[in-house]
Amino acid sequence: MAGLPWETLDNDVAYSCEGFDIVNETVRLPDGETAEFDYLSDNASVVIIPFTPYGKVVVIDEWRQAVKRLNRGLPAGSLEDGEDPDDAARRELREETGYEAGTLKHMTTMEPANGFSDAVFHYFIARQCEATGEQELDYNESINVETVTLDALVESARNGEIRDGRTAFGVVYYALFEISSGLPSW
Repeated sequence: MAGLPWETLDNDVAYSCEGFDIVNETVRLPDGETAEFDYLSDNASVVIIPFTPYGKVVVIDEWRQAVKRLNRGLPAGSLEDGEDPDDAARRELREETGYEAGTLKHMTTMEPANGFSDAVFHYFIARQCEATGEQELDYNESINVETVTLDALVESARNGEIRDGRTAFGVVYYALFEISSGLPSW
């Protein structure tokens, strides 16, 4: 690692909007040169794979304006200031789907695009999820809730129908590591 880290000389928020900031930094590279580096700064997020007592997975269909299409995905969202990831996972599941988790287990944490973003995703498995109330959607969320089999979800990831990277990663990670470790497939 010696000789690889960059030194941050200055930083400033170049652009800010609801949801994320674009940060501009002046950095000194290992060879002594200075350069500008921009990145997207975002709050940490949670992604939940919620299983009903009958082994179905609760998924959401949500409009995604950036790609101008309906997106099938897992419930997910940002942590609020000072919020614990476990609490955020329970809150986001309830708000986006109206389901409550019976049990919740952390599966993994990843940085999805650390070449241009400081985003962090905490993945959770929720079991014994029951529909207990109404959705509490944010003003800019358009979400329908469905349940599907895990096999159908894995097949959708396999054949490229799931284009959302958070969801594809979570489903494939679960299929590769959680099921093979002896956990029930649901």
